[in-house]
Amino acid sequence: MAVAGQPASRAAGWRRAAAAGLAFRRVVDADLPFLARLYGSTRADELALLPWSAEQKAAFVDMQFRAQHEDYARNCPDADRLVILRGGEPIGRLYVEGRGNDIHIIDIAFLGEHRRRGLGTAVMQDLCDEAAAGAKAVAIYVEKNNPAMRLYHRLGFVRVDDHGIYDFMRATPPAQANTAS
Repeated sequence: MAVAGQPASRAAGWRRAAAAGLAFRRVVDADLPFLARLYGSTRADELALLPWSAEQKAAFVDMQFRAQHEDYARNCPDADRLVILRGGEPIGRLYVEGRGNDIHIIDIAFLGEHRRRGLGTAVMQDLCDEAAAGAKAVAIYVEKNNPAMRLYHRLGFVRVDDHGIYDFMRATPPAQANTAS
């Protein structure tokens, strides 16, 4: 088992992410304030529509982050929980695990100022390459209104199942070409 805070061996060969200046390390307890801030940034647009005070919004985000964090720990104990770094600074997170014939992305998120810059594309393409090398698929639950849905479609993800506000999506690697020995 990997040690928290250590470099993430899973991402060692991810050439696109490396070319984009990204590095990965395992989450440690000291990352919780950053992860809570990151989570809050993913909810900012929807919370802007609510007539709540700043304090109410902060309390809601804190409660939701804690619930999500505990749920992931309980239901995905073997997941690789990675902080995404750029220039040594944390800018995102990637939680991923193997589930049967899938590499399952539990969560991928970037701070707002790092979105729509190709960084998620680089990470997702590297994950798809990793999956293809192992003859696996990549699977993810995506909120139907998530702007990243366009990215997933571009990368070949298709909806496999409808889970209310979420679509369960999977990208299956192309069939491996038969090679003569």
